[in-house]
Parts: sequence; C-alpha cells; structure tokens
Amino acid sequence: MDEDVLEERSPTAPVNLFGNPVSLSRQRKAIKMLKKYARKYRFDDSAFYPLFVEDNRVIAPFIGVKNVVSGAAIEKLDAQRGVVIGTIRMGYGHYRIAMAIASAAHSMGLIPYWFDLLGFKTPGARMIHDVDYWYSFGSRISQKSKLFNKFVWDPLMGKAYKRAEKNYPIMQISQLFADVYKDVPRDMPFIGTHPWPAQAAVFAGMPNVINVVPDNCPLGFHLAAGALHTVQSPSAYMIFRTLKDLGNAGEVPKGLTTSDVVMAGHYVDHELVANVEADCAARMERIARKAPRRLLISIGGAGAQQPLFVAIVRALWPLILGGDVALYLNFGDHRKVYDLLKHEIPNFEETATRHFDWAETVRFTQDAIGGEVKGLHTFLNDDAFAAVYTTNLLMRSADILLTKPSELAYYPIPTLLMPRVGGHEAWGAIRASELGYGTSECTSAALVLQTLDLMLAEDDLLSLYCENIVKLKQQGIWNGAYRVIELAQERKRA
Repeated sequence: MDEDVLEERSPTAPVNLFGNPVSLSRQRKAIKMLKKYARKYRFDDSAFYPLFVEDNRVIAPFIGVKNVVSGAAIEKLDAQRGVVIGTIRMGYGHYRIAMAIASAAHSMGLIPYWFDLLGFKTPGARMIHDVDYWYSFGSRISQKSKLFNKFVWDPLMGKAYKRAEKNYPIMQISQLFADVYKDVPRDMPFIGTHPWPAQAAVFAGMPNVINVVPDNCPLGFHLAAGALHTVQSPSAYMIFRTLKDLGNAGEVPKGLTTSDVVMAGHYVDHELVANVEADCAARMERIARKAPRRLLISIGGAGAQQPLFVAIVRALWPLILGGDVALYLNFGDHRKVYDLLKHEIPNFEETATRHFDWAETVRFTQDAIGGEVKGLHTFLNDDAFAAVYTTNLLMRSADILLTKPSELAYYPIPTLLMPRVGGHEAWGAIRASELGYGTSECTSAALVLQTLDLMLAEDDLLSLYCENIVKLKQQGIWNGAYRVIELAQERKRA
C-alpha cells in the first residue's frame, strides 16, 4: 500500500463507532497495523481483479450457487437477479451460514454468488490464510490441553474480541481485502457471513451491505459500521442495541439504532426449513416402532475434539455391531481424523460403509430419508463444499445431531451439545436448550456419554425436541436466512 495514502489516514479528526469515540491511541494503532500488513503482504491500492462467475459443481444442483472467480472471462455477475454472499473458509461455520443464505436466495428466485475472500490470489487472501492456520492450530491445542483452553483459548474467543474500540484496528485491517470488490456492481446486495467481508464491502463503497452476525455471543469484532446487522436471537439483539459489555470499561456506550440491527432468526437452509414437519414426523414414527436411533456426528472445520470422538465411537461400538444404533460420521475434509479412528477402533474401517464419492453420498442421503439405515457410515471428501454440505444432506434422515455449540447449534434437529471450543460458543448451547430442541452443554466426555445413553434408551427427550422444533417453525424461529434476503431486496428497492 502506498505510504502517502496511509499517512493521509493518520488521525486528525474525531472518529467514532456508532456514536462512541475511538481514542487517538487506538486510531494510531490501526494505522500502524495497516502499514505493517500492507508491507508484509505487498498490498497495492491500484490492483484490479476482473470478476466472473462459474457454477459451483458441488452445491449448484441443490441451491443454485455460482462461484465468483477472477481470471478468464466466463460469465459476469447479474446485478438484477443476483445477491453476493461474502464469506471465508475459516472453520466450517461461516461456510454453513453462507450456504443457508444461498439456499434461501435460490428458493426466492435469486442467483446466489459465492464470494470467498480466500478464493482470490490477493494480498488479503494470503493474510487470511495465515490467520486461519493459527486459529485452527489453537482450536486443536485447546482440546488437548485443559490449561491452554482455560487460560488462553476460552478467554481469547469469548473476551479478547469483545470490546468494540479494542477491535477497531482489526476492523480497519479489512481495507486490505477491499481491492477485490472493484468489479462488483455497486447496486448489488452484498451479504457478509464473516465480519471481514462485510467490513471490506463497506470500505469498497458498496451501499447495500448486510452483516450476518454469527453465534449468539455478540462481539465488538462483529461490528461493521455502515452495514445493516442481523442477529439470530433476542438476547443478541438487545446486546447490540445497547452494546452491553462491548464498550470501554466503566462507560455506558451508545448502542446500535433500529436502522443498524435486525433480529432475523436462525440462519437455516430452505431445504431443512421446508421439511421440518415431515422430518420430525419420521423421527416420531421411528421412535414408535423402536427403530435404531440414527446419530449424526459432524467433525468441525478445525478438526478439534478428536479424543472425544474416539470415546463416543468406542461407547457406541457394541450398539452399532448389534444393530441398535446407526451412526453417520462425517469427517468433512479431515482425513487425519479418519485415520485416527481407524487406528484407535479395531475393525473400524472393515465395519464401516464408506461414502467417499460425492455422487454416491448424495444418493445415500436421499435414500435414507424414506428408507432403512443400519450400521456405521463414514463420509470424507477433500472438497470443502462437500465436506460441509454432507452434514446438511444427512440432517434430514438423522434422529440426533452431536455437535459442539457452533453454528450447527441453531438447526432444526434434536441436538446433543458437546463441550464448546472457545468461550463464544457457550451461548449457542444456551439458546438451543432454552428453546427446547437441544441439550444444555455437556461439558465433559462423561456427561456426553450419560446424556447420549439416555437419549438412546428412552424416548422423552427426543420426542420433546421434535415437538418443539415444529412449534418453533410456526413461530418463525428458523426463518433467519429468508429474512436476510428480504432485507437485502428491500434495501435495494429503497
């Protein structure tokens, strides 16, 4: 980045975030960080990336997604019928939200354009790659070291990104991602499922930006001044309206206005929302005839919690061999985790039915919705889209989802919530348990196994969760993805 341009951005006038002043020291730190990373990643303000689109070969048949790419001319973005969905492959959560938004857009007759900041060969992409490496590394270490998790990772994820002013320099870093937006039509709605794509879209001058806030734990890092924010729960809405605990210590901050934030509901794919009643009825029917419980375990994007997965499969092994439980185990794109289970569980690979081919995986998931399933089924795919979307396809025929309280904690399926990875995830378990479709957070392997044994041996919790999932649909709880698209279209018309 040109040093003269950066000098012009040195703090000379008051700066605020939603009416809250940012100190000169924090502004200077932001300029210093911008200079540092601009030099390190060789950022060039004048760079231009011509953008084109191509069908996403994995999920286009389901939700009509087209990837935005830079390179040879293929097809340009349709500014009239399209919505751009900005995301980052950082874990699986942001991809999962983006798929939900894309599914809703497709169901409403629009073209969802997949705009992954890591999908371009830019200085910003190189920076994000480095950040993601350390994020994934920290996630895995946190599950191996209780001390690291207690004193470093859990506080970092739940507290370090909390204060808005403290995160001001990190927000400013998103200017380094704005170069790739130059060829996006200005009048297209831009929906960010990670704060950096949303913040960068604002810096790029796009007027219709929606910042889709993840989790149920609002952080100052999630803010994107100039964008409309959407949240999944009333508690998150209240926190953004007041910026409770997000202001400076000892101060009562000004909160976001009603034109800055909307309570949308849970971000869930159209295919899952539309089939809530049918899928819950099928679960209740399987309960009535004592059919084997169908369990779905989805390995997270960082591949954490490996010892817990081994403990769960070991505990389930006699039930799997006896035909009393059917287990879907989606390894995503984590071949090392698959190899670990293969090493730790005798006859694991010989017992499992492997679904490593995408076309065969799709056929199995469709057949399982109305057919019989037994035994162990393993899923593995190096493609990130297949890795994430396999879980979506399996949810419809599963009875119980086992997951940490990440973005999967917001889906309409009876859920057993395992220990969190990072403090911010705690609120996902609180939300699911209070709405009555999932357990509270099972904070140890022993509690996970106890709760799982209860949900396999008895029917009350599973029945209760199915009943509540249907009731929650009637209340519009699962309509967040639709609402985001509606807001984008309303703002475009306005």
